[in-house]
Amino acid sequence: MASTKPTAAAAPKATKAKADKGSSAKVEGAQVIAKGYVPSLQKMYKEEIVAKLMKEFGYSSVMQVPVLSKITINQGVGSATQDKKLVEVAQQELTTITGQKAMMTYSKKDISNFKLRKGMPIGVKVTLRKAKMYEFLERLISISLPRIRDFKGISEKFDGKGNYTLGIKEQIIFPEIDIDKITKMLGMEITFVTSAKKDEEAFSLLREFGLPFKNIKK
Repeated sequence: MASTKPTAAAAPKATKAKADKGSSAKVEGAQVIAKGYVPSLQKMYKEEIVAKLMKEFGYSSVMQVPVLSKITINQGVGSATQDKKLVEVAQQELTTITGQKAMMTYSKKDISNFKLRKGMPIGVKVTLRKAKMYEFLERLISISLPRIRDFKGISEKFDGKGNYTLGIKEQIIFPEIDIDKITKMLGMEITFVTSAKKDEEAFSLLREFGLPFKNIKK
């Protein structure tokens, strides 16, 4: 019995170390932002964009200037009803793309025609704020969108509440994804949530950040 105690005590340590290593592998691509770090787009907002929008819309206070509150990325995996592993793959890919661990989304009710049961994982999502939001936005604008074949800009259609959703057809536009390792082409919706009260204000905000709208002179 005495000889088994050290083994039993040692086993959890080894298991924990292995688990820690495994957990970091599961969220590979997740980033830790250094304290005090300010992304270049965040600096640009404070130093340039605020002044431009105040002039454009005649705001009397900087508090009236719209801000980018958050960016949410949603990815539906319809094929998950046939293969649950696809959701896990999508979770890893979205984590790698955004630098933040993606969370699974689940069905809220049974739909027999689609072989869907309540509580079944059907997609993944990420909500980015602050530094990670600006970092993702900069990579999206400068690297990912230009990789779309025959890219001619994005639509200017907003939701009427100052928010904008961009549809992406394939995850391979993100350089973080190894095209040779993907199991299925998946699209996603990227929603930019702003504090703007009007679409016109939100359009100007995102335009100044550098989002390549088709009608940039609007």
